Amino acid sequence: MRTRLLPLLIVLMAGVLLALGFPLAASTAASEQQRVVVDRLDDAARFAALAQFVSERNIGPDERRSTLSGELASYHDVYGIRAGIFYRDNRSMAVAPEDWVVPYEGEGRRAFNEALLGRRSHDPPQVWPWQTHARLTIASPVVRDGDVVAVVVTDSPTGQLRSRILRDWLLIFAGEAAAMLLAVGAAFRLTGWVLRPVRVLDAVTHDIATGRMKSRVAAAGGPPELRNLARSFNEMADHVEDVLEQQRAFVADASHQLRNPLAALLLRIELLALELPEGNEEIASVRTEGKRLARVLDDLLDLALAEHTAAELRLTDIGALTAERVASWRPVADDKGVGIVAGTAAVTAWADPVALSSALDAVIDNALKFTPEGEDVSVATRLSPGGATVEIEIADHGPGLTDEELERIGDRFWRSGRHQNINGSGLGLSISRVLLAAGAGTIAYAHNEPHGLKVTVRVPRNDPWAGQEPGPGRRGQDFAGGEGAAGG
Repeated sequence: MRTRLLPLLIVLMAGVLLALGFPLAASTAASEQQRVVVDRLDDAARFAALAQFVSERNIGPDERRSTLSGELASYHDVYGIRAGIFYRDNRSMAVAPEDWVVPYEGEGRRAFNEALLGRRSHDPPQVWPWQTHARLTIASPVVRDGDVVAVVVTDSPTGQLRSRILRDWLLIFAGEAAAMLLAVGAAFRLTGWVLRPVRVLDAVTHDIATGRMKSRVAAAGGPPELRNLARSFNEMADHVEDVLEQQRAFVADASHQLRNPLAALLLRIELLALELPEGNEEIASVRTEGKRLARVLDDLLDLALAEHTAAELRLTDIGALTAERVASWRPVADDKGVGIVAGTAAVTAWADPVALSSALDAVIDNALKFTPEGEDVSVATRLSPGGATVEIEIADHGPGLTDEELERIGDRFWRSGRHQNINGSGLGLSISRVLLAAGAGTIAYAHNEPHGLKVTVRVPRNDPWAGQEPGPGRRGQDFAGGEGAAGG
């Protein structure tokens, strides 16, 4: 979100700075030029005062004309500014340098004509730093007895003016750049302040989704609206946790309370069977259903315990643990006439050894149930292609499942309609999924060609809770080898 919010803030702040910078730069250039224009007008006014008393006739020596010419020559030598005084008919009264004539076109002629009307040049066109050949022409009228008898014209180079304007612009640019850096820093701090609660909320949501129900958001920073959202989220998480605890407690209590009556019922059935003839089909059916109900109650208790218990993650030798579980199930496979082909590699990952063993037991048991005599069940451990997880693949050569059934496998109490005659409660794979999810593990199902089911269990190679507060029950980071639960 920061990658979207930060550029937006930076663009807005850059737009504001540019909107302020361009008018400021134009105003600075106009101010510098106006200062030069005022200075030239003062000089022109002084020359006009000297020219008021110069005779229009050029016959014979004229002391005032000589003085005026000397002033203009000195002015040109010192400042490099061409200056001249011209009569209305364009004749020159005095000029420096001597070869300069009154402009006949362009800005100079406009200023000259404006001065003939009795007005000074107050608004010459703005000179910009990139106009290297631009000159500044100022004209001021020479008035005698209320009539304009001549015009003072100054033609100034603009090198110094353009340099000052450029210097002022560089200062403005430096100020804008500094302000932009401050704005970017403020934007980083602002977006961090705004988005930090969102990141914390996202992390806590992930923790709760992966089974760490005790995780909560510390509503200590960010905007008030996000702090209110964090408090509301914590209230929701508390309520969800309470509901789940009540649900788990109900399942566990109901299963536990039903076991004693069920045990008594099974005992009465056995006593009743003693009074009936040997081989009675009805009593055998009732006994079978009673035992099935007992298995369902046991699985419900296991499921409630799995959902309630947090994972104790340790760095575990997955290959050794898998080999141990395969060895535990080999006698069962031999009795059924099914082979187990194990290809385990010495790879380590973060897992709860007991929970992973229980999950593998459920998956291997399921594979052995559906694999016909004479076929094999293959169990292999390997690194995932990206190296982020360790995969345990259990593949059988049973009847397999359809695409629609693959989408439902793992749901509680779900069993394929084609396999209803096989013992089971439909909770084994659900328990496996819960056990794995508590330690950030996953379980996936796919077709095993040419027929059968392929189950892939994945556990993370790196500690999924690294850098976070330990959850309940997560005590150690010990290295565990082949430690597991008994199969069942």
